Amino acid sequence: MAPDPDTEGEHDPVVVELYTSQGCSSCPPADALLKELTDRDDVIALALHVDYWDYLGWKDPFGKPEFSARQKSYAIAAGERTVYTPQMIIAGREALIGPQEAALDTAIARESDAHPEVDLKITGEGDHYEIALSPVDKLETPAMVQLVRYKPSATVDILRGENAGRTVTYKNIVTSLTGIAEWDGRAPVTLSVDLDGDAPAVVIVQESRPSKNGPLPGPILAAGQLD
Repeated sequence: MAPDPDTEGEHDPVVVELYTSQGCSSCPPADALLKELTDRDDVIALALHVDYWDYLGWKDPFGKPEFSARQKSYAIAAGERTVYTPQMIIAGREALIGPQEAALDTAIARESDAHPEVDLKITGEGDHYEIALSPVDKLETPAMVQLVRYKPSATVDILRGENAGRTVTYKNIVTSLTGIAEWDGRAPVTLSVDLDGDAPAVVIVQESRPSKNGPLPGPILAAGQLD
């Protein structure tokens, strides 16, 4: 899966979120596809392990209820009633069920070609960073600024459940996703971020859509690696 040379480097990387579980027999091919994406400079590939398949006999040690809740929020925003694994969400806009490599490449290329809505600049190093945000055009909807920490790689021997007997290597395993600021998207702002530990970090600026049950995740407007 090679990046398009005409668009590489012109835009922020495209965020691809994989919702997966060690307890799901359909997930290993999607986990392998995400593993390929981690080698691309034009993509930020993140694996969010859900916990709703833990009852099948194997508790996913990376699964967290907040990741299940995020996936369900995407479904609600899209008017869907059901969530699935494996599912890939591209730039917060498009959902793919299963490892659809051709459709995924098309979606990434489409997002790479899209007109940027937010200018994101990250400066700093070590444990302190400055995140400067400026709207290209004033946003109509506020945005959430989120910090993602992840584990680059882990190999797991799955002993029970639907994948019993498999040894799977997972990449870019999200360990936390926290909101660090709300931004109105109208005036430039600079945020300070202090990091604990040496886990890699990503900042995501994402449209926040109001609903009666709280904000729902919308399109990802900008993203960048803190390194």
